[in-house]
Amino acid sequence: MNNKLPPFTKDFAASLAEKYPTPFYIYDEKAIKQKARDFQDAFGWVPGGFKNFFAVKALPNPHILRLLKAGGMGADCSSLPELILAEKAGLSGEDIMFTSNDTPAGEFVRAKAMDAIINLDDITHLEFLEKHAGLPGLICMRYNPGPLKGGNAIIGKPEEAKYGFTRPQILEGFGLARAKGIRRFGLHTMVASNELNPDYFVETAVILFELAVEILKTTGVKLEFVNLGGGIGIPYKPGAAAVDLFYVSQGIHEAYDRIIVKNGLDPLRIFMENGRCVTGPYGYLVSRVIHEKNIYKRYIGLDACMANLMRPGMYGAYHHITVLGKEDAPAAETCDVTGSLCENNDKFAVDRELPRIAAGDLVVIHDGGAHGHAMGFNYNGKLRCAEFLLKEDGSVKMIRRAETAEDYFATLVPLD
Repeated sequence: MNNKLPPFTKDFAASLAEKYPTPFYIYDEKAIKQKARDFQDAFGWVPGGFKNFFAVKALPNPHILRLLKAGGMGADCSSLPELILAEKAGLSGEDIMFTSNDTPAGEFVRAKAMDAIINLDDITHLEFLEKHAGLPGLICMRYNPGPLKGGNAIIGKPEEAKYGFTRPQILEGFGLARAKGIRRFGLHTMVASNELNPDYFVETAVILFELAVEILKTTGVKLEFVNLGGGIGIPYKPGAAAVDLFYVSQGIHEAYDRIIVKNGLDPLRIFMENGRCVTGPYGYLVSRVIHEKNIYKRYIGLDACMANLMRPGMYGAYHHITVLGKEDAPAAETCDVTGSLCENNDKFAVDRELPRIAAGDLVVIHDGGAHGHAMGFNYNGKLRCAEFLLKEDGSVKMIRRAETAEDYFATLVPLD
């Protein structure tokens, strides 16, 4: 039995498609709210308090951010528009963490004005921040562990990444910040993306906890929090296992007692900044089959394209596909599932075994709730699609309308 099914039927999708043209995204409110509860339940033991700052880049919609705010989450922002989105969702102050790199001065100014936690990416940014925005009372610094910590396929090796301070720079940076009068401090790292090994995140915690002890002994700075970053992956393929948050939490708890409590750093708040695992599995791209093509291979052409979901074409990433109304039908053909961009990598699946498909069928592309609509673009003049929230009571709420041709042309300066 297929264990990857959407939370709605063919009739439901067809009814919505009668009113709003495909493609469109649907997000499952009930499942997203449950994931927020899972985080709070798993990390309820943290003495200083726990918070997951949802990575806004994963699903930048204020309706979703407000939903997560109600579930105890903050917002991880990396640009001015993301700060504004968080503000529109009702988030403020230290419920927002501003982590960017190569940051324009104006964005630091806005983040400081909002009293967001500013997470610096480089030792030179301390002086830059002081010059352009003034120093806040709380500062965080991003650590790049280099070869001490292996990366993964998406984010690469930490020592080859552009992000963060080296270990000597972290020690120097906290000492410098303290000398400048800052009295509240946090430590951050982010070294993986879409990682499914739960022990990876426990190892990250150990590295940061040990560094927190070294910072105290070397500089006299006692950290208020550590942000373990995000990167918890999701099981894109049927049969794959999701990361067990309670297993991760237990491992971090043991490391906390062994390192933080033993060295007098308790209580220490623990933060994370997961986005993908919070909303990713609970977003679905609904599209209609409009063409069949049989040449050297069989192609199934959708009215969605890579502009609606970039990951398969960009990374060769797997996204499961359900043909609505044929959920239990056996695989009957091998095909490539494509869009209409003038690019040959505009494919949602390559050599995928699927039930027999015909023009007019509705298909659901799974796990689009993070880095799906958010990575959309307008190449070939493609317009970005609508987003809907499937409410707990079964009703549907539009949370973003589809773009129009007028939207596409709105920023052009008129011809003389």
